[in-house]
Amino acid sequence: MSEQIDDDSKNPVDDAKPLPLIAPCRKLDIEAPKRWLRLGLADLKHTRKKSLVYGLVALLMCYVAGYVGFVISGPLALLTILSGLTLIGPVMAIGLYSISCQLKTGREPLLTYCLRDKTGGVGNLALFSCVLIILFLFWIHVGHLLQIIFLASGFDSEPMELIFFFGIGTVVGGVFAIITFCISAYSLPMIMERKTDLLTAVVTSINAVLRNRKVSFIWAATIMGGVLISVITGLLALVVIFPVLGHATWHAYQETVDASAWPLRN
Repeated sequence: MSEQIDDDSKNPVDDAKPLPLIAPCRKLDIEAPKRWLRLGLADLKHTRKKSLVYGLVALLMCYVAGYVGFVISGPLALLTILSGLTLIGPVMAIGLYSISCQLKTGREPLLTYCLRDKTGGVGNLALFSCVLIILFLFWIHVGHLLQIIFLASGFDSEPMELIFFFGIGTVVGGVFAIITFCISAYSLPMIMERKTDLLTAVVTSINAVLRNRKVSFIWAATIMGGVLISVITGLLALVVIFPVLGHATWHAYQETVDASAWPLRN
């Protein structure tokens, strides 16, 4: 099991002391994703009503986005939008990070608690959310461009055109997903918990992912597996899978990143 560091045992931070650009990360063992899922499931059981409501809201948002895409541009746009929703999933899970954080400190969880800090947390979260939304919109435009190039006749196109479309689309979508995972795997929970800036949180996340490549690959594959199961069930499984993954992401951050040099929010 990875080395544990008790953040509560640290002395208060001297405000005059300059903070590093990047928070150190721990070396993880291969079993880490299993622990995160177990802890995420435990948080779901502890706050069942709030977490499941959160998952239901995520499901409804996906249905609305998919319906709008289908009405505007047909089934191919629907496919692009649904696949692109994975890019803004980390933003949608901010409230779940907050619930797990509150459970850790012994509070009665409130979904609005993460919005109470007035020292920059909300601004950084909003800015990062805008970055991911821009990536999402850019992916939609790329998907539409691929459709124009390879599928002029939609699903009635030739088999080779369909193969090229889905093959290239998968590769390009994978690049978007990797970028999103690297910059958001640990950054949003860090911004929410600690008084840190966006750049530090993003660089910390990228560093932690690169220093734990095998574990990061397994964790990313686990998330994609959850998305795939949700799609197979018509997204209904998202009501449970999304909260579990959201809570698990918080525990992944807690175990991976040592952010004790930065003062706690609230």
